[in-house]
Amino acid sequence: MKNCLECHDKIIGREDKKFCCDGCRSAFNNRRNKDSTNLMRNINYILRKNFRILSELNPESKAKTTRKKLINKGFDFTYFTHILQTKTGNTYCFLYSQGYLCLENDLILLVKKEGSI
Repeated sequence: MKNCLECHDKIIGREDKKFCCDGCRSAFNNRRNKDSTNLMRNINYILRKNFRILSELNPESKAKTTRKKLINKGFDFTYFTHILQTKTGNTYCFLYSQGYLCLENDLILLVKKEGSI
């Protein structure tokens, strides 16, 4: 007999079962996958906020805005998920599927990468 990884009750059923019920499986995985430190939690919060701001300002696939407008909405230019360097030498910063390119005169080009996860 095996015991549930969450509540340690005896498991009845298949030989390879790890949990006694769906509730225990969910609780175990939620605890295991939660952001374990304040630093991670804070960074993930900033990334999600930045993504929401870009999504709000770029509902289609391309738009322009100003650096000041992004900052006023609480955007933090320090945090992004990845960088895309184009063949022409432009450097786009992305937050998941939403990206931006800093242009002249504090203008910002917003783009959306289709098919991104």
